[in-house]
Amino acid sequence: MDSVETSHLTKRYGDTVAVDSLDLAVPEGTVYGFLGPNGAGKTTTMRMLTSLVRPTSGSATVAGVNVTDREALVSHIGYLPEEPPLYDELTAREQLTYAAGLRGIPEPTARERMDDYFERLDLADDADLRIDAYSKGMRQKTAFVQALLHEPDVLFLDEPTSGLDPRAARTIRDTIDGLADSGTTVFLSTHILPVVDEHADVVGVLSEGRLVAEGPPADLKRRADAGEEADDDRSLEDVFLDVTSEDPASGDSDSEDEGETATPEAASAGHGPEADG
Repeated sequence: MDSVETSHLTKRYGDTVAVDSLDLAVPEGTVYGFLGPNGAGKTTTMRMLTSLVRPTSGSATVAGVNVTDREALVSHIGYLPEEPPLYDELTAREQLTYAAGLRGIPEPTARERMDDYFERLDLADDADLRIDAYSKGMRQKTAFVQALLHEPDVLFLDEPTSGLDPRAARTIRDTIDGLADSGTTVFLSTHILPVVDEHADVVGVLSEGRLVAEGPPADLKRRADAGEEADDDRSLEDVFLDVTSEDPASGDSDSEDEGETATPEAASAGHGPEADG
């Protein structure tokens, strides 16, 4: 069964085509590495798949639910944007308790899951401090737990290891592998190509809103940009540079997403636009 499926999925902003007739089929329990230059349309795609942006045309389902049906979809998905929205005046425990309430998670279950992740991510000693005193890495850990606290069928992650020290980043990556092993589909967007190379089952590369390459990392590394056999030491970075070489986009964020804002309610319950960098 495909957990994420799109057919000719398209998003236009005026005359600008952000995502152009995207076809995806991501099987259940897959770690799908979603790559592309800045401005390629990755964030817009993830926002459509999480029901935060409505497609202009085409169709998509996530966990068997049409992405236009936000109310039905939100219980099946978790989303960690690159710039996670959190309430600075709350502690991590209060933030996650609030998110659990929005998700309808029973209090004892939520407490058990939180304590487990606090220990695993080395947040236990700081869980009752206000978030405004947190480092970027501590905020990232809190938002990661928030995205998966309700045990979603599909987890969308945008730069999940941003700001983390090597030990915490390894814990996050190990957690991603464990989630996939248990049947959760992980849709992973990151610019850290070695992470994708190590953990993704399938990689899709987006350029100028179009899917220009897709396949297991090992297969992609064996292909030259013209489809010829590549050198044995070819890296995923080589593939990425080859297939996106005509893409002129640059900058610090997906340009088609500028001006959108986020709220902690949106991150927790899937309502409203998400912020990301």
